[in-house]
Amino acid sequence: MAALAKTAAVGVLGAGTMGQGIAQIAAQAGHPVILFDTKAGAAQQALDNIKKLLLRSVEKGRITSDQCDQALSLLAVGDSLEDLAPAKLIVEVIIEDLGIKQQVFQKLEGMVTEDTILASNTSSLSITAIGATLKRPENLVGMHFFNPAPLMKLVEVISGLATNKAVADTIYDTAVAWGKKPVHAKSTPGFIVNRVARPFYAEALRIATENAADVATIDAVLRESGGFRMGAFELMDLIGHDVNYAVTNSVYNAYYNDQRFLPSLMQKELVDGGFLGRKSGRGFYSYAEGTEKPAPVTIKTQLPAPKSVTLVGEAGIPTDLLTLIEEAGISLHHKESSEENYLQVGDATLMLTTGFMATQQAEDSEIDDLIFFDLALDYAKATRIALAPADQATEKAIEDAIGLFQALGKKVTVMDDCPGMIVMRTICMLANEGADAVNQGVCDVAAVDTAMCNGVNYPKGPLAWADEIGLVTVMDVLDNLGLTYGEDRYRVSPLIQRYAYARRDFYV
Repeated sequence: MAALAKTAAVGVLGAGTMGQGIAQIAAQAGHPVILFDTKAGAAQQALDNIKKLLLRSVEKGRITSDQCDQALSLLAVGDSLEDLAPAKLIVEVIIEDLGIKQQVFQKLEGMVTEDTILASNTSSLSITAIGATLKRPENLVGMHFFNPAPLMKLVEVISGLATNKAVADTIYDTAVAWGKKPVHAKSTPGFIVNRVARPFYAEALRIATENAADVATIDAVLRESGGFRMGAFELMDLIGHDVNYAVTNSVYNAYYNDQRFLPSLMQKELVDGGFLGRKSGRGFYSYAEGTEKPAPVTIKTQLPAPKSVTLVGEAGIPTDLLTLIEEAGISLHHKESSEENYLQVGDATLMLTTGFMATQQAEDSEIDDLIFFDLALDYAKATRIALAPADQATEKAIEDAIGLFQALGKKVTVMDDCPGMIVMRTICMLANEGADAVNQGVCDVAAVDTAMCNGVNYPKGPLAWADEIGLVTVMDVLDNLGLTYGEDRYRVSPLIQRYAYARRDFYV
């Protein structure tokens, strides 16, 4: 399929922040654009804003003056809904209300030609339901941009039950022509990003609720060990808790109260109290002038570095961590074992978290001085490592474990014993939700990872990351979380189980 011809006009209905951004994108791609909003003056204000943004881009050298002038020459304001009639693609960016969207699309359908594509930027409503009252629902498709639209690369192309494949393909190719990274998805609650991203917030909220670590520490571990640009609490404060909590509730209700999407009472309390994040001046953090952000828990005392470390067993310890140990000049010895896999550092027995509590693992393994360490995106680049000692572990063992990671140049956080710790349980749950989306035919494997990297700036796609961890390990961690909590929330996706048993990866 070919992208929409550049001579084809694009209509944008709704001149808010998102509509303004979409109009700018289409104009910069070379399309004549008609922008309309029912609020008097809103479309002209959006046009003025676009001009300011484009002129700023010229000043910063991102575009030339000619490119700026060309884009501005293609932008026009409509005085009425009927002014959108000449467009071959109309993107709706209005209130998230099913009834209103249905009424608007019915009006648009009656004005345009039979081959005009109607697209909704809805982030939560069913494309199938929006199109249910149309005479030509096959022409309706979801075209979900992410804010800020000119900067964010992802576009989710959503097909309802009636959407013509050729229409979805045209929108996909048009998004590519506009410099975006589109993905195809079926119309299901949350589509890809708003569904798969739920565990990023949910697991952090649960860890904080259980007092395993404070919010600043959880955020620091997610950033400095997990490689995320922002921690979960920082991101929720930025999004706004009213918005984030509403999306979680929407997905939870849409999936008939599936416990995997259970909203958090901790976040509800913030919403009820009006602590909505940055926009209200207070959320998990205070944004009042002069307020310092709380520091994460970090071991300040520099402890002795070990001279040698023993690797017991053949597996279970990330190879990049072993390489880092050797590069630090610490002797690495190997001891064969058919039962356990761990690092022996002085009195400390170090294991990558298994999804159980360290205290339970210590009892099961009959190793009192057991200390779990958390997953890292890249142990060489990570600046922080989290440790979770078993309740049985001695202070000497904990100090030996801290000394090792300090010798590797890491800041060390010692958190309370918590199943799955922070990064490991978050990534396993993200991968689990992504796998379920694939298993249920919402999208393919590549679409999950493209969506999460380009829609919410994840450092690595969760399914590619699961391959690196090993799907058997991911399955074991999720199973152990389920056994610990006794909740359906941690049930393993059938696709992960299938691939783990087949000893295959998502990317073959």
